[in-house]
Amino acid sequence: MSPVTDLLSLDQAQALVLERARPLAPEAVPLAAAAGRILAEPALAAVDLPPFRSSAMDGYALRSADTPGELPVAFRIAAGAPSTRALEAGEAMAIATGGVVPDGADAVVPHERVVEKDNVLSVPHRVEPGANVRDPGRDVRVGDTVVAAGARLSPQQIGALAAAGVPEVTCARRPRVAVLTTGSELRPPGASLEPGQIYEANGVMVAAQLETVGGIVTRLDAVADDESAHRAALEAGLEHDVLVTSGGVSVGPHDLVRRVEAELGVEEVFWRVAVRPGKPVAFGVRGSTLVFGLPGNSVSSLVSCELFVKPALLALQGAATPGPLFLTGRLARAVERNPGRDDLVRARAVVDDDGVALHPLSGQESHMIVRAAEANALLHVPRGEGEVGAGANVRYVPI
Repeated sequence: MSPVTDLLSLDQAQALVLERARPLAPEAVPLAAAAGRILAEPALAAVDLPPFRSSAMDGYALRSADTPGELPVAFRIAAGAPSTRALEAGEAMAIATGGVVPDGADAVVPHERVVEKDNVLSVPHRVEPGANVRDPGRDVRVGDTVVAAGARLSPQQIGALAAAGVPEVTCARRPRVAVLTTGSELRPPGASLEPGQIYEANGVMVAAQLETVGGIVTRLDAVADDESAHRAALEAGLEHDVLVTSGGVSVGPHDLVRRVEAELGVEEVFWRVAVRPGKPVAFGVRGSTLVFGLPGNSVSSLVSCELFVKPALLALQGAATPGPLFLTGRLARAVERNPGRDDLVRARAVVDDDGVALHPLSGQESHMIVRAAEANALLHVPRGEGEVGAGANVRYVPI
């Protein structure tokens, strides 16, 4: 079988990862700490919302049958302080937005549409029954689902849950992730570089990517190309829910990660995917631990993490749609297809009058991480012959 057809497709590899990324155990999370967490169970309203008949306006509560006309203002109702008695025929009560509409009233007229003088309200027009009155449960009823299971909680959902009286939610536990970079050439940023040495960037980059999707990340110290150092670091990493390595997954004499992991009991699910960059990405499992081997080139690590690791972390937390999320945009200039692999082209997505235009960046080599810093999208160019022309609709992943 040729090297090209021997490779897994992007869709096949993503499916194999998600098949093994089963949700972690649920836990109760206070609502105030739940932003970005993923619901393991539906969150249900604890009260009707609104919980009582309330005013939608600053104005006057009255009986529609008494309008038009002049009505004495019998009481003034502030939000949170209901009337002490029912509204009687032939009178009105001033009321603030959100105030409890008193029994006997069936409408609220805004203050800008009436005139009050000497505690007498002049209503020059008929007010329709129900005007500006919010009925109980109009937004949600007690026991109704406010946010469905599998949702990643947004600020507006947090607000909705608070308004519906929900003090805490049930979420899958956040995954514990170990990130390990390998290579004798790596030095921490700021250190002096000797010939042949480079600054280590992949660990901090991958950690940042995974923290954005809820990972509790531990960065292990980078290890040299030494078997015993690899073994000790990998053993420590395998104690986590997810282990992500960068470098050492190809077939060179110093690529030790996959062999040492196999000796430690990692079952390799796949190695090599028909994508560029990121072809030598590896994925395996040991027990319930997911193990990802990302390539050492920085852009390859960036892309592989977006395509495989981030969706896995979201799936571990029970996300209904773990991704990666592909959107549709318009190609700003033509790009050549790769005959054997899908390309993930770093691009700049720009909103214009016609939607989203995707501008491929110059410098697409897998080591050019500084060029990739300008990108906010990974443009998916399916394998094939020829080119994808300017103006074509294409898929992309926001980054």
